[in-house]
Amino acid sequence: MAQSPYRLDPRACPSCLRPRPPLLDGQRSGVQHRDRGPSPRSAFIRATKIVQIYETRLRSIAKHIGDILGAHDVASLIGSSAASAALRRYADTVAPWAEAVAERMVRETAARDERSWFKVASRMGRELKREIQAAPTGQVMRSLQTEQVILIRSIPLDAAERVQTLAREGLSQGMRAETLAKAIMEGEGVSRSKATLIARTECGRAATTLTRARAEHVGSTHFRWITVGDSDVRASHKKLNGKVFRWDDPPVCDEPDLKALPGAIFNCRCYPEPILDDL
Repeated sequence: MAQSPYRLDPRACPSCLRPRPPLLDGQRSGVQHRDRGPSPRSAFIRATKIVQIYETRLRSIAKHIGDILGAHDVASLIGSSAASAALRRYADTVAPWAEAVAERMVRETAARDERSWFKVASRMGRELKREIQAAPTGQVMRSLQTEQVILIRSIPLDAAERVQTLAREGLSQGMRAETLAKAIMEGEGVSRSKATLIARTECGRAATTLTRARAEHVGSTHFRWITVGDSDVRASHKKLNGKVFRWDDPPVCDEPDLKALPGAIFNCRCYPEPILDDL
């Protein structure tokens, strides 16, 4: 089985897990713009409501994982094996629900991104609006939905693997049954943290991916990196704030040498402002 792309990363700053209010429309963070006319920055600020809804839905999986673990004698070899098998079955059972939840998140993110672009288009003419409407986002949305289903199913699958690993190591090391059971039952909390990380990262990545698709369709080649401007912004991202990069050549934004677009890396609340100077 391929390793889940969403193991909890030790580099993820705990403070970034706290939901923070975005800048309100029209607020500025001090970065000067060279774009003609009003800045489109406020149009592309991330929507916290979409993130909160997606996070709530994914965290419900963690609750069910806790129920499954609580229904088995996880301190015994037979019980832990049964719990692991039940979690794998749950991963299959949850697939249709995951598809519906993923579809809603991507659809709402795409609709908001389109509205953001229409705000920009209203300042720059009807031709740009027609181009935005014609942007080929369908394939992008389908790919995003497929990726989300895989990630959602990875939550119970990783929990199943964790149960097996802890049971195997605990029994081989002669761990007390109470200690082993406590460690395994912490799986609900581990799954809840993973669900939070997935929701907050993937909503940003989906928004960035859709913004890029429309930007490149209308001829934009560069974007400006914008942070939300609060105290929880990572130091490496503060250094990028206001700087311009190519869509196809994002900057190194985390160590070691990790390149990514704003909003497309774990717990990143930054976003790209498309450069439309020549459009």
